[in-house]
Amino acid sequence: MIPADFAPLWISLKTSAAATACAFILGLAAARAMSRYHGKLHGLIDGVFLLPLVLPPTVVGFFLLLLFGRASSVGHALEQIGLTIAFSWPATVITATVIAFPLMYRTTLGAFEQVNPNLLDAARTLGAGEWRVFRRILLPLAWPGVLAGTVLAFARSLGEFGATLMLAGNIPGRTQTMPIAVFFAAEDGDMQRALAWVILIVGISLASIALMNYWGRTRRITSAALAVLAPEPLVSASLPIPATPAGNPPELDVDLTKRYPGFDLRVAFTASGGALGLLGASGSGKSLTLRSIAGLEIADSGRMVLNSRTLFDSKSRVCLSPAERRVGLVFQDYALFPHLTARDNIAFGLHRLSAEERHNRVRLWARTLQIELLLDRYPGALSGGQKQRVALARALVMEPEALLLDEPFSALDPHLRRHLEEQLKEILSHYHGVTVFVTHDRDEAYRFCEDLVVLTDGTVAAAGPKREIFARPQSVAVARLTGCKNFSTVSGVADNSLRAADWNCTLRASGHVARDTSFVGIRAHHVLIAPQSSEPNAFPCWLVRHVESPFETTLYLHLHTPPQPGDGPHLEAEIAHAAWADLSQTPQPWTAILDPARLLLLRE
Repeated sequence: MIPADFAPLWISLKTSAAATACAFILGLAAARAMSRYHGKLHGLIDGVFLLPLVLPPTVVGFFLLLLFGRASSVGHALEQIGLTIAFSWPATVITATVIAFPLMYRTTLGAFEQVNPNLLDAARTLGAGEWRVFRRILLPLAWPGVLAGTVLAFARSLGEFGATLMLAGNIPGRTQTMPIAVFFAAEDGDMQRALAWVILIVGISLASIALMNYWGRTRRITSAALAVLAPEPLVSASLPIPATPAGNPPELDVDLTKRYPGFDLRVAFTASGGALGLLGASGSGKSLTLRSIAGLEIADSGRMVLNSRTLFDSKSRVCLSPAERRVGLVFQDYALFPHLTARDNIAFGLHRLSAEERHNRVRLWARTLQIELLLDRYPGALSGGQKQRVALARALVMEPEALLLDEPFSALDPHLRRHLEEQLKEILSHYHGVTVFVTHDRDEAYRFCEDLVVLTDGTVAAAGPKREIFARPQSVAVARLTGCKNFSTVSGVADNSLRAADWNCTLRASGHVARDTSFVGIRAHHVLIAPQSSEPNAFPCWLVRHVESPFETTLYLHLHTPPQPGDGPHLEAEIAHAAWADLSQTPQPWTAILDPARLLLLRE
């Protein structure tokens, strides 16, 4: 039996525990809802949730008294069913919950917002519903922040005074908490008793905070101990690839429109067999297209069909969730779940299978990608190449109908990138599904893909076989993306010639020049430099400057006349080091030859 003198301690602990539990549940729910809601009322709702944190507690207590007092409609309705809130112990819980809620909500919301959204999206593409995403990914990753919010809510509810006094009053043995006991002891002049309650409150609060810090420090030490990178092994490209049953040729038809602030995405293409490359500069809409196929972005209009199965159709109002699409997505940052081992990452999407089947599939793909020795490591203890292979195994173990790769080699060094490219090509040669490969690297796109879709400013600028696109680009944007560096506006067109205004010369073409030709281009390695020449399109040139790279030298040339101070170059030419060694000994001017067959006739 607790002595009567200690009743405020018992009431405070009981009230704080109940209020913390309520604030925990309400704060989690509110934080999760607000982390997903970005509408116009976001700021207003957030302000309402935080209001008890900035208002004086007595003002909060007054509003609660108006709401739950016996004269209010709510209080009167509760009395009809035998419940009285005002001046009762439940009133202390309500006031403490309202006062503690903003700390729980705001701290938890901040923790949720710190979690990489790609991790949540990865879980969705692996077949997880929103509850499983929350339970298995978001909450564990945000747990340190959630714990901090819980401790702060407990400490705040333990020290609540003003609102409690307004709604619950000072009833010894029922509503008299420790802060109220401090106030009335001090008012009666019993300073020693008041000091004793103060010391007890401070001690309990400090103990709670110390426990939280100790737990968080333990987690940080454990995480740091795990993050010891092993050297990256280079594995053989000859792998025991699991056979994928053949059937009808896979096909993905995409036709979608999506409006963003200041940017419109309008793309249409078909992918079937082999790897289709989406090539474009940063901001061209490549990743948005991939996310739309995966269902992580919802198009405003259009249609997407995968192997005769409609993923999205705005007219018939069909929109499958990411979990229903059977589309594997390998993110640019790999999006491995940091709190799960490599084994659990790979098995994450197999939760509907039996334990034995999950084990067999994980073991098969781990052996395929030669990561069997990494299965018990956490992502923090994996190198870039190892993370990529785990992410690839996680996507392929689901047996997706389409595999989407979002710049999967961008974080790797060149040597490892080329090695893993070959390994991935070997794996995908046995994959009977649609592969869409996003990159901004033209060389990578050319090596990896047979067909390309070139995106510029959210639209398809070119589509077709890679050799055709590189050999005969139709626009300046496509030519630039495929590596052309020399361009001039066209000021006049004849049957088989044109006037290059920026180069101040007339050029002969190898065939008919279309009237809508507005630019002419030539690739730097197609510009020939000779001491003298009588070839067509041969012009005297002088060197402005040169830049050496490991395997070639780039010459910046000025045509027709020697460059004056401040003059920029007209053309770039790339030649081998040996050719540059000979050319540099030859007196200028040299002759720049623009082969008519190599000219690119381009539209805007």
